[in-house]
Amino acid sequence: MARLIYTLVVLALLPWAVLHLLWRARRQPEYLRHWGERLGYFAAAPSAPTIWLHAVSVGETRAAQPLVAALRERYPGHRILFTHMTPTGRATSEALFGDSVDRVYLPYDTPWAMRRFLRHYRPQFGLIMETELWPNLIAACRREKVPLSLVNARLSERSARRYAIFPALTREALHGLTAIGAQSADDALRLEKLGARKVTVTGNIKFDIAAPAEQLALGRELRAGHGRRPVWLAASTREGEEALILDAWKNCGAGEALLVLVPRHPQRFAEVTRLATERGFQVQRRSDGAAIAASTAVLIGDSMGEMCAYYASADLAFIGGSLLDFGSQNLIEAAACGTPILIGPSTRNFAEAAREAIACNAALAITDALDLVHRVEFLLSDAGQRQQMGAAGRAFAERHSGATKRTLALIA
Repeated sequence: MARLIYTLVVLALLPWAVLHLLWRARRQPEYLRHWGERLGYFAAAPSAPTIWLHAVSVGETRAAQPLVAALRERYPGHRILFTHMTPTGRATSEALFGDSVDRVYLPYDTPWAMRRFLRHYRPQFGLIMETELWPNLIAACRREKVPLSLVNARLSERSARRYAIFPALTREALHGLTAIGAQSADDALRLEKLGARKVTVTGNIKFDIAAPAEQLALGRELRAGHGRRPVWLAASTREGEEALILDAWKNCGAGEALLVLVPRHPQRFAEVTRLATERGFQVQRRSDGAAIAASTAVLIGDSMGEMCAYYASADLAFIGGSLLDFGSQNLIEAAACGTPILIGPSTRNFAEAAREAIACNAALAITDALDLVHRVEFLLSDAGQRQQMGAAGRAFAERHSGATKRTLALIA
């Protein structure tokens, strides 16, 4: 009964979903493409046995890199299919994997669309990255006898409270999963309180993402292009954070350091460029391909798939999404690159990793934008402290590696 009511709600919201796509397309025209996939209609059927991996957007797609490599090694005769919900997630898988994987949008969660999806691709098994519980999808997998597991699962206290509003629906969905691999004991406990069974703590696969040699080389190239100036990075910033950072940086005098500002969402590149220009900063964009002028104060990182290179080119990095209440973006990649980390008060998406990074001196906590720029100024003047933090970050990332191997064992 709970799932029937849920399905009726989904049907009622479908017209709104179409309007939402049109609205988002104003700033991101990619939302106008592949509408048939969102309703369960796809092109040619696969020519090889399929392993299906759902990664809703950018973070989940990037996190899947070590798992994709391990799956290819373990199941060489299979083709990997990515499903996404956002154009940025789809673009990320294109940048990371090219034509070596297939990719489509996951349909809206109606019983018939999910049934068409499963019967079209006939996956040997499915993997959902992190936490995406779609009740009709899970029920369809059970009917079609497709084992479906939740891997690299994380569940914040806020998300757990939201799922708890619909206990019967959530419990049914969790019971329909073949296995669950949680990032931490806290995540496992929250899932179990919602009714999950067969939960195994496998760790966070993001710790197994090795910095690609070509990205590190690009980072060195970028750094050489910045000259001898100090460089600090504001990585994966969210709406509202850039204005706070730019205002605080300007009020503190900015100095000679170059601020590399990389918004989380590509549709905001132009907006963030405008914010920096309006505040009187000399601004350049990475996509221009021009040499960085000595007078340039802010570089907008408006490129996809180069975050590791940005980390490698910077003296230190602030992790976006943590200054305002977004729960933080991923700090693990910065730690693995040996980049000293500054992180704000909102860390619920990476709570355990943030606590441990701060405890081992790989990261420093900041309270607000003014505190951030003061810490930036302090660290840019102390090479010894930066070196210690970078070494601590690498050790921190190495200490938590191995989640991919444990996840693969769980799948097997």
